[in-house]
Amino acid sequence: MTKLNSQTSEYLYTYAHGLEERSLCALEQRAFFAQESDNLIKSTRNIDPSRSPFIKGRLSVLFSGKSIQTIAEQVPQIELGDQTFKVLYIKINDLSNEQKIDFAEQRIIEKEIGWNIIGKAKMRNPDVLFGIVPFKGQWYFGTYEESESVWLHHMKKPQEYSTAISTRLARAVVNIAVPDPSGVSVIDPCCGIGTVLVEALSMGIQIVGSDRNPLVVKGSRENITYFNYEGLVEVKDIAEVDGHYDVAIIDMPYNIASLATPEEQFAIIKHARRIADRVVILTIEDMDEVILMAGFTIVDRCAAHKGLKELFSRQVIVCE
Repeated sequence: MTKLNSQTSEYLYTYAHGLEERSLCALEQRAFFAQESDNLIKSTRNIDPSRSPFIKGRLSVLFSGKSIQTIAEQVPQIELGDQTFKVLYIKINDLSNEQKIDFAEQRIIEKEIGWNIIGKAKMRNPDVLFGIVPFKGQWYFGTYEESESVWLHHMKKPQEYSTAISTRLARAVVNIAVPDPSGVSVIDPCCGIGTVLVEALSMGIQIVGSDRNPLVVKGSRENITYFNYEGLVEVKDIAEVDGHYDVAIIDMPYNIASLATPEEQFAIIKHARRIADRVVILTIEDMDEVILMAGFTIVDRCAAHKGLKELFSRQVIVCE
């Protein structure tokens, strides 16, 4: 028999994003899985689907096979006990338009699998949600966990800042910077109003923040407390930051607010090099030369666009 809490070795992640987010989504995928895809990724890495603003759900694979019948023959092995269940055909898959399965056939597939599961089906709020999806010529079946849009809850803060990045972008950037948070120390030394801090803290990432502006530090602390998180935020210029961190995340607000000179930009990146081994930089300006002068190597990057019709975009640059 197959127990639902038994260790699985494969996961399928379903993805959705806007055209303007393709580059950002792909960079996050590379950070998580060392691969990229428009719709589905199969991996042995277990990532909480709610971490990403682009992941729609995670299928923990229990069975796979060449046909629906093969899956139907395996599902009686599942031990549900008193738990109720539902089977969901996952619409996000890699089938071409010519191969697409229509609504009626999707329901037939769900019923065929469901009839063979030993247990009580429940269409609304089941104890266990199962998923079935075709991918690269195989059918995959398992428990399916839908993503919660945590970042969406953080959009309305008590304190706002006109140049702050969106919560959606901040969440993706945190994932790019810290794909595996286990034992990783992180700092946001130009934290502003705390958008990155809130997203990182909501994922249980060990992060501290600082900024040379006392007013935005006050606002950052207020925002963190508002969402019931706990995090250290200090009034401190990056030049005053001591200690060493595995990762630093730096949004270059100076580019917008006070048009920092190249010398000032270099000082920020040089101090980032001093305090962290890995740095993810957000900038609206071309800073490659400054980054290289500071001693970093650019290992990956993307463009994060505000919208398809907007000329404004930020570069997200991963440096080591």
